[in-house]
Amino acid sequence: MSKNSPLLSVITVVYNDEKNIERTIKSVVNQTYPYVEYIVIDGASKDGTINIVNKYRDQITKIVSEPDKGIYDAMNKAMKIATGDYLLFMNSGDEIYRSDTVEKLFSLSPDADIYYGETEMINDNLESLGRRRHQAPENFSWKSFKYGMSICHQAIYVKRTLAEPYNNKSYQLSADIDWILNIAKKSRKIINGHSYVAKYLVGGMSKKKHWQSLKERYLILKKYYGFIPNLFNHIIIAFNLAFYWLKNKRTND
Repeated sequence: MSKNSPLLSVITVVYNDEKNIERTIKSVVNQTYPYVEYIVIDGASKDGTINIVNKYRDQITKIVSEPDKGIYDAMNKAMKIATGDYLLFMNSGDEIYRSDTVEKLFSLSPDADIYYGETEMINDNLESLGRRRHQAPENFSWKSFKYGMSICHQAIYVKRTLAEPYNNKSYQLSADIDWILNIAKKSRKIINGHSYVAKYLVGGMSKKKHWQSLKERYLILKKYYGFIPNLFNHIIIAFNLAFYWLKNKRTND
């Protein structure tokens, strides 16, 4: 590493999550990579969240605690503040996989538009549930999401100059898919880390409002891939999901 190493802006959005916020903060501030700008956006939590955040004030670049209009509004606030060469959204409950993850990822190749890797799922008891059902593609492009979101936002580092605000208010749960695909379409150099780079706490809002999330995803993918191809792709998605469910049901029986 040198003074020319890229600055990474890590963004954590949180609201009333005193149970999980400290794990997320520790996974960021304990990185061996020294060039990290850390931004925490709290939606004016009413529990002990902000007290925990303030414990790490000396290690956090910017803390904002005020009411917002939801997760994507909070993310937009953070992007306006961010000054790094790259952006990483690591929201409350999720973690950067290991303390040397960022250092290893940036050492693979300089000046990529996107760096990405694999995600491990964990439950409320912090037990590993293994890799996500969608495996990260060997060679990621904007076409890679046609059968589902194969990379989650916790596992993708994007060049800040390619990132646009979350402006489509019709997407309340799945706007990150649109955001990533928009960046991927503009990207020329994309690096696969070939390793786990994030831990994802299952059971977020997209799971609680699963049907709404699925409808939004369908509309987003139709925009990128077209009506007929997207319809055909969703038939394959349904088949793959049924096969995955049956396979795991037999394993658990």
